Amino acid sequence: MNLGVVCGSFHREEVEKMLQFATEEANSKSWKITEVAWVPGSMEAPLALDRMLSREEIQGAVVLGIIERGETDHGLVMGQSVTSSVIDLQIKHNKPVGLGIIGPGAAPEHIGPRLEPHARAAVGAVVAMSE
Repeated sequence: MNLGVVCGSFHREEVEKMLQFATEEANSKSWKITEVAWVPGSMEAPLALDRMLSREEIQGAVVLGIIERGETDHGLVMGQSVTSSVIDLQIKHNKPVGLGIIGPGAAPEHIGPRLEPHARAAVGAVVAMSE
């Protein structure tokens, strides 16, 4: 089964680690990551995801990224908007999508410990929903 991954590049170093964990998890579940799209941030993820899910050869996708806590509610609004869009795209394309976005509201000390579990859980969700 072919898996696509949309990665937010705003926290590129951390998301590259998430991509590695997602790749390991996909391989262990007999899925193959065949496409990776890097986008500037979470706001751009839904468009890349829509394009990816439109491809017949992609059976599911994962979105990886980080939305940090800021001084305003911008991150909260982004998190809610992106999550809503991802759910809508999952239903539109009838393909499973795993949400591996840390946050919103993540403090720097929250990010490192969540990289692996969020990435692996996102892949696990896609696999579970495709069975």
